[in-house]
Amino acid sequence: MTALLEVNDLVVEYPVRGGVFRAVDGVSFSVEAGRTLAIVGESGCGKSTIARSIVRLLTPTSGQILLNGVDIAQLPERKFRPMRSRVQMVFQDPYGSLDPHLTAERIVGEAIGLRAPRLSSSERFEQAAQYLDQVGLDESARGRYPREFSGGQRQRIGIARALASKPELIVLDEATSALDVSVQAEILALLQFLQTNTGVTFVVISHNLGVVREVSDTVVVMSAGQIVESGETREVLRRPQHPYTRALRSAALDPSTMRGRKPRDVLAGVRA
Repeated sequence: MTALLEVNDLVVEYPVRGGVFRAVDGVSFSVEAGRTLAIVGESGCGKSTIARSIVRLLTPTSGQILLNGVDIAQLPERKFRPMRSRVQMVFQDPYGSLDPHLTAERIVGEAIGLRAPRLSSSERFEQAAQYLDQVGLDESARGRYPREFSGGQRQRIGIARALASKPELIVLDEATSALDVSVQAEILALLQFLQTNTGVTFVVISHNLGVVREVSDTVVVMSAGQIVESGETREVLRRPQHPYTRALRSAALDPSTMRGRKPRDVLAGVRA
């Protein structure tokens, strides 16, 4: 199958006092249409920087980000704007990412209006109601504000807003990490349902191997801005080849086995 998203030798640097900090260092991966790729690693490994690069919330220093063969990495905003609806993002904080002054119906309706500006207000709201229903929010949710919802419900609004652009790709940056375990399970089941019914492609950013195991087809394991292992999720988690991946799995399955050591400490020992 042809890759919907292909990232080649991606580098992202931030200026710091006395030089630059390389947050992402020559990362390459791809994901096929209709499948889910997970990027996993500890905080600070560069995975969220990659997510923001893919949706062009920041411009990479170098490298390619090919969306259906079109390199969007360095496109000027005026040229990327018509493509923006094709790639959307769901953020970690469901409350902070929603406008508190808009109802759920208007939040989703705004996304529809950007995609289809010729629609009337009534047509936008009618479609917004359909998207809210698709993510499991009934008619009573339409006129309520973000503060009136639970965390899981707010994340459903965020997912509905992303879907309203009819994207080919949705990037989810730790989209379940702020939720209770039972609510996480509901959101993960919802994502699988949506992918089955819409064919949308997901890139899931997570530090949680349980989430990765549940939703992804392939996985990229990152540490210190670099990929240390990648492959089919089931195979990587069953038989990890790299010491860092084994340490991540051990920490997830039984924290006591780490004896106070973080996975990055294990990797540092390997590199020494």
